[in-house]
Amino acid sequence: MKQPRIVVAVALVALAGASHLHAQDLTPRAYLITPLRSNAVTLSDVFTDGKLEFEGAVPITDATARLHMPLVGLYHSLSFFGRSANVTATLPYGVGHFKGTAFGSETTVYRSGLFDSVFRFSVNLKGAPAMPLGEFRKWQQKTLIGVSLKVVAPTGQYDPTKLINLGSNRWSFKPELGLSRRWGHWVLDAYAGVWFFTRNPEFFSRNQYFPGTQAQTQDPIGAFETHLSYDFRPRLWVSLDGNFWYGGKTSLNGVENPVTLQKSSRIGLTASFPLTRHQSVKVGYAAGAYIRFGGDYKIASVAWQYSWVGKPN
Repeated sequence: MKQPRIVVAVALVALAGASHLHAQDLTPRAYLITPLRSNAVTLSDVFTDGKLEFEGAVPITDATARLHMPLVGLYHSLSFFGRSANVTATLPYGVGHFKGTAFGSETTVYRSGLFDSVFRFSVNLKGAPAMPLGEFRKWQQKTLIGVSLKVVAPTGQYDPTKLINLGSNRWSFKPELGLSRRWGHWVLDAYAGVWFFTRNPEFFSRNQYFPGTQAQTQDPIGAFETHLSYDFRPRLWVSLDGNFWYGGKTSLNGVENPVTLQKSSRIGLTASFPLTRHQSVKVGYAAGAYIRFGGDYKIASVAWQYSWVGKPN
């Protein structure tokens, strides 16, 4: 039974590295206002590489995960009962390499396919009504308060007979409260939210190790995120980013595993550069400041965006 133990252990490493990427969000200026009928298409490439920490949960050394994730995102602003609001949709694709040494043997796993799709609705509560372009040009930001709901749909690649999957086979929801305050060229953002997860009814099931079905659940994860950015000129800015998340212990068939508690934080930098009237590029880099359990990743990203108001021109 030595080989099954190796397979399970290495797979657990990969899962813990991939399953909580959403909690690590670092997104500056997520609650800033845009004119009515603003639209954007974003093409991004995210590269994640690093080791994994498991606090003795499994006998593993030299565990690493490397994920390459191109994605496409859509954005549209609208009026919601007279308040400025927007919706976004993101579809990511993933290529992952996972490696670990357990019981003296090295095992590698490769996966490629769709990740779960992500949808977000955000509305401003204080600071800005919905405004057409002409009115928006005369408006100046002071304090903004908004709320949002992010939904992760189980559309990613998932095979219940395997432990390592790019999709999660469950729904995830994150209600969030956001604050943005401007002082001249400086903008301070702060967001607080909680991730909630539905049950995965077929976790590592119907295979040679577990012929029946197993259900996995996960506790909520509280997440806090903050950003301090500076405008050099319109659409050219740099941001210092940081976050912290706590929670997320998992249970298998009702039995909780306390060592899966996540208590971690990340810091990073983001910069946005205008190219033309409609195009811009955003680059980012982040690394773990403190990792209690899971992926101690370095994350680099680059995104190209084409935006317009009304009909494309």
